[in-house]
Amino acid sequence: MKPKPSSMPTSHSPQRMITELQTQGLRLASGKSTQLRRKGGAGPSDHQAITIGDTTVMVPVYSDSAWESPFSVDESNDRNSLNQDGIPLADITFVNNPKFYELHTADGIPYSHIATLHSRDVLATTVLQTCIRYESRRKACKFCSIGQSLRAGRTIAHKTPQQLAEVAKAAVELDGIQHMVMTTGTPATPDRGAAVLCDSALAIKAAVDLPIQGQCEPPKDPIWYQRMKDAGIDALGMHLEVVTPALRDELMPGKAELTMDVYMQAFADAVAVFGRGQVSTYILAGLGDSAEAITACCEKLIALGVYPFVVPFVPIRGTPLEDHPAPTADFMEPLLETIAAQLASGQLRSTDIKAGCGRCGACSTLSKYEH
Repeated sequence: MKPKPSSMPTSHSPQRMITELQTQGLRLASGKSTQLRRKGGAGPSDHQAITIGDTTVMVPVYSDSAWESPFSVDESNDRNSLNQDGIPLADITFVNNPKFYELHTADGIPYSHIATLHSRDVLATTVLQTCIRYESRRKACKFCSIGQSLRAGRTIAHKTPQQLAEVAKAAVELDGIQHMVMTTGTPATPDRGAAVLCDSALAIKAAVDLPIQGQCEPPKDPIWYQRMKDAGIDALGMHLEVVTPALRDELMPGKAELTMDVYMQAFADAVAVFGRGQVSTYILAGLGDSAEAITACCEKLIALGVYPFVVPFVPIRGTPLEDHPAPTADFMEPLLETIAAQLASGQLRSTDIKAGCGRCGACSTLSKYEH
């Protein structure tokens, strides 16, 4: 008789095990990939949501590293067992497709082309699936795959406010969605996407009471922060991704035209409107920033009242960085421990964020290190 999987090896903490999963990926049995939800996009698009105990996390399954990962799934005995080098660690479950995926708009567009389930209770959408940065090879972020799902026919270029409101209402009623993330490609307008987020939030809030995080580049005029809040956006994300200026120039030349100084002023302006802890930024650890550079930046961000959501970089197929290695758990763990201590000192907590990536926390173990 096959022994029942233990919770984890004694040398592993729960957060360490998940950190290793998120850096190395999960190797799937043949056929399992037919149950998974998405490839390509602007977010953690080569990931799949799995639940370990009472924790749901996003784990890469489509990346090249996942095919060589020591973590695999054993589907025997009518359950999914997470194994490491063949040794059972824990029972896991895959998050199933939500009920709202079965519906279509009146003009025949699948709801899943409008918004997708992220983790187990978050609705996510890219309002504009095109980006002025992505459309120029010279200026594109080398890690971004925002155009992949559009080319593959899994989404549409522009989700209208009415479509988003319809899908959000259904997702709340059918699947118990708790909050929503709206990101956008950057248009060639000085608001840098804030306007379409405002229009979308107004329609959604008129249809359903759902906390919303908006995500865009810093708008040229800070008046847009108050406009976004007035439209119903509860929290704001403006993502640095990379913090070392020279590395930003190399990896994201178009976006790097908005310097770190521009971002820091934007963060201060946004916090004045949304409040401490309701503005966040996404930092991709493993692209070349040193741990010291990341923690120094996070110290400044936290002092401003910005929550730095630090996640391990995972390369996405079809991007210029598809062969770039993910960081190791040995790099991530002390980094996240340090940032969690900084957050505690600054009295910022993921549980206080009204909506968005930091509140969800599924793409990083940062919240697991918070005290």
